[in-house]
Amino acid sequence: MNASTHADERKPIIWAVSLSKLNDLYQQIIPSYYPFADIEVIQKGFDDAVHAVRERSKTEEVDVVVAAGSNGAFLRRHLGLSVVLVKVTGFDMLEALAKARRVSERIAIVTHQTIAPELEQFKHLFKLDIEQRQYTTADDAKECVRELASTGIKVIVGPGLITELAEQAGVAGIFLYSLDSVREAFDDAIEVARVGRIGAARRERLNTILRHLHEGVVAVDMAERIQSLNPAMERLLGVSSRDVVGRPFSEIAPDLSLVRTLDKGVSTLEEIHQLGNRVIVANRIPIQEQGVQTGAVLTFQDSTSIQRADRNLRSHHKPRHLTAKYRLSHIIGNSPAIRRVKALAAKYATTDATVLITGESGTGKELLAQGIHSAGRRENHPFVAVNCAAFPETLLESELFGYEEGAFTGSRQGGKAGLFEVAHTGTIFLDEVGEMPIALQSRLLRVLQEREVWRLGSGDSTPIDVRVIVATNRKLRERVADGQFREDLYYRLNILRLDLPPLRERQEDLPTIAAYLLDKARQRLGSKQSWQKLLEVLLPHLGNYAWPGNVRELENIIERVAVHCCDMDGAHELDPAQLRNVVPELFVEPPTDPAGGLRAASRQSEIEHIKKVLDECSGDRREASRRLGIGRTTLWRKLRDEGLAA
Repeated sequence: MNASTHADERKPIIWAVSLSKLNDLYQQIIPSYYPFADIEVIQKGFDDAVHAVRERSKTEEVDVVVAAGSNGAFLRRHLGLSVVLVKVTGFDMLEALAKARRVSERIAIVTHQTIAPELEQFKHLFKLDIEQRQYTTADDAKECVRELASTGIKVIVGPGLITELAEQAGVAGIFLYSLDSVREAFDDAIEVARVGRIGAARRERLNTILRHLHEGVVAVDMAERIQSLNPAMERLLGVSSRDVVGRPFSEIAPDLSLVRTLDKGVSTLEEIHQLGNRVIVANRIPIQEQGVQTGAVLTFQDSTSIQRADRNLRSHHKPRHLTAKYRLSHIIGNSPAIRRVKALAAKYATTDATVLITGESGTGKELLAQGIHSAGRRENHPFVAVNCAAFPETLLESELFGYEEGAFTGSRQGGKAGLFEVAHTGTIFLDEVGEMPIALQSRLLRVLQEREVWRLGSGDSTPIDVRVIVATNRKLRERVADGQFREDLYYRLNILRLDLPPLRERQEDLPTIAAYLLDKARQRLGSKQSWQKLLEVLLPHLGNYAWPGNVRELENIIERVAVHCCDMDGAHELDPAQLRNVVPELFVEPPTDPAGGLRAASRQSEIEHIKKVLDECSGDRREASRRLGIGRTTLWRKLRDEGLAA
């Protein structure tokens, strides 16, 4: 025995149990083990020994129990402690037989539960008169000794119980165990204590981790008996680990049974279970040790905690472009028309119903959508905007609804979440929804009805919690009549409606908006001069213009004037002639045809301006769109309406 092997924080504590002659061997050997272990003898057997060990272990520490024969087997069955048995060695057997032979030619060997086959060979080889018997209980032992004595056996070899019964029956008893077998048992006990202490430390570390997990965990053996469970699982099941460890898990929670996992040896992940009024997500995983399955583990999470974590992740890691920048207060103007719109928008922000915003290009539909989002309960969640006219049909489908890996050639590894999924718990804004291809309109309708998204190439749906705001500059009723827009989708979208008035219908807001835009342009350009004089020069011309491009066009014109005036000594020195060169569209005379009216004048002014910008850009529609402040699709549509798209 190597002393360095046992140099732990404290010496192993061993209780040596016996009610027979084995005690004498214990007492002889114990002094030599003082440096390595604290060994104490308990002179009791069977039920008395079990009771004594249990009572003492409530207040005292013990690592291993050492016992022998039927007493040791009984302790193993009834104690929840490590029990090391004193084993008979071949030398013990030979030495005991030699002693017995000196007493009588007829010898009986009685051992607990086993008969040594090698002894049978030895007996026949040397022509010895040896009878082997076995016993299980103390009553078996008494009957066995009585029967042997009645047949004339003069000497019986066996453990302490047998030798005592033999002597009581008037037969010589030879004790089977030796000092060496006891030493071997003590050495084994010390090693078991050392390994057990390492295992206990590992279990304690593991239990410390499990105690602090919000996720519930239970581990079972191959008979589905509970080995351990953490506080989160105790709370879920409404039990205490003290009461259920060792019991079959299916008795405690039939709906969460691990029998199938133990039988099949296959993991099942993310299964949904209803326990009372709680929904949990469960994972079942087989436990493998050195390639052999030894049990299974069940983990669970409450669905509400998963949803909360999902919301936190989305909230903390959402990209900046998914955040609304504007509020309703950013909508400038005090005209009755715009006041009505803002009042309705504030009311609509208190609900989650779909909003349909209509209005001409450049009236501020996305600004209004962001304001509604920012005024509602979803303010701190994503705001996702997509222009339905800016993508080809196939690309728009994958952008909106996402796709699984391998759904189509060139699809991203791992797939991609669509914008509806990205907008989960927030708002999705579908601009120019009237331009959405008819094939995608049916998919959009299903998403609005089911509140679920099916990625391209996937058979599973993903539930979403999204507010939908849509906008269009088209007359959707006319497109429904023309068969270009689904009627059922129109009614699904047209729940809460906001009609943004064009700038020409709220002329009283022009001075306020122009002053605001001019001041913002001045700040961007770093000018510290007052541009009030410039505003006074501009306003008469602004008021006479029909504004086909609405506020977006006004912003572009103000920016152009500001850039031009920034290089001048004084912005107030801009004269009408110079102004005509900078913003010629403000000086285009409206048509005199009375049938055309103001709207005809607006369209004519707009198309003349578009032609002029296109000429300046040598026909480059991308550059023209940038200068005009409109999308290329909008530019193409306006040209198409005038027969100029080719």
